[in-house]
Amino acid sequence: MILPYDRPGRAAPGGAEGAARAAEARLAEAVGLAASIGVTIVHEAIFPLRERRPSTLLGEGQVQLAKQAITEHRVGVAVVDAALTPVQQRNLEREWRCKVIDRTGLILEIFGERARTREGSLQVELAHLDYQRTRLVRSWTHLERQRGGFGFLGGPGESQIEIDRRLIGERMVKLKKELEQVRRTRGLHRRARERVPYPVIALVGYTNAGKSTLFNALTGAGVYAQDQLFATLDPTMRGIRLPSGRRAILSDTVGFISDLPTQLVEAFRATLEEVAAADVILHVRDVAHPDTAAQRNDVLRVLQEMATGPDPALDEGWEGRVIEVLNKADLLGGIGAVEGVTGEQAVAVSALTGEGLDALRATLDARLAAGLETVDYAIPAADGARLAWLYRHGEVLSRADAEGDVHVTVRLSPADRARFEQPPA
Repeated sequence: MILPYDRPGRAAPGGAEGAARAAEARLAEAVGLAASIGVTIVHEAIFPLRERRPSTLLGEGQVQLAKQAITEHRVGVAVVDAALTPVQQRNLEREWRCKVIDRTGLILEIFGERARTREGSLQVELAHLDYQRTRLVRSWTHLERQRGGFGFLGGPGESQIEIDRRLIGERMVKLKKELEQVRRTRGLHRRARERVPYPVIALVGYTNAGKSTLFNALTGAGVYAQDQLFATLDPTMRGIRLPSGRRAILSDTVGFISDLPTQLVEAFRATLEEVAAADVILHVRDVAHPDTAAQRNDVLRVLQEMATGPDPALDEGWEGRVIEVLNKADLLGGIGAVEGVTGEQAVAVSALTGEGLDALRATLDARLAAGLETVDYAIPAADGARLAWLYRHGEVLSRADAEGDVHVTVRLSPADRARFEQPPA
């Protein structure tokens, strides 16, 4: 495992603005990424860069130091935690005599192993092909071979690399068409949920912040949750009931990470759509992580890009929908210790022990209730269907049964109030 990083005074690649991410924390994250797909780490090294060499990224002395360690430990795969060009990757493989993968390739491997839904699998395959297309000159050994063309075309015919590129391009076009169909289906499902409608709460956060553990604790679901990076890749949704009796939909999403490969930005689209539609965004942070502040900045930067990009997926007021959840408080001595140290307007919890979850549910209840309207209705006692509708879609605060009528005070969303008061067609 090799971590190149720019010397202080230059912008660290992917680091938080204003301060470079600690090299040790970045190396630990890279080790976690590799370990999450079963790679055994036998050697780690951090190399400061005076300049980025076009041929190998690293300096000559650093390449030789790494070669010695690779030979000594009989390394089969060297992971470089940086984005390598095809030329740099090829040259390092020739020098080190082993397979070399960069940060992009490593994350693609993880996504390829973990994706379960149809959309997730299609997105990962598309990202893999896009990545491989730029590296055909490195990956194939038969590129100079020529295949004869048809007689009327003349010339030497297509080379193998041209055929490979054409086949990859055709496959990518087919995958994009399939993805559009999957997205249309997801859009129909989303519109069906909007007709229910229950408020949506989306969990976002840096990878391995404990989102899936929190999701299971709040919903009682059995979503896969492990202490590893990218344990969850596909969005999962479950219903929850809040202290007021109000029902909501909780959405678990893929974790964010710094320096996300550009090929995988589209693979986040399904998750981003759920976040964009959410009434409340729970930003789950691993408050015990030494790099928690930089991780927070990475997540907020991605959300900001969603709101300001050429095709905004978030409205401009998204910040007002965010509640920060300081998870893993048990590792710091409990929620009291966390609240005393951070001084932030956030909810401290331990999804593992359950401490602080009642306060989180109450906070969610209050946030969702803030956008509701309190209305009084007198409903004929014989009209049980309308009364039942209010119980299903609103929060009934009081009820008084009088002769012939039932007087209720109910809290409703503006949309539900308009729907209830709309005269029958």
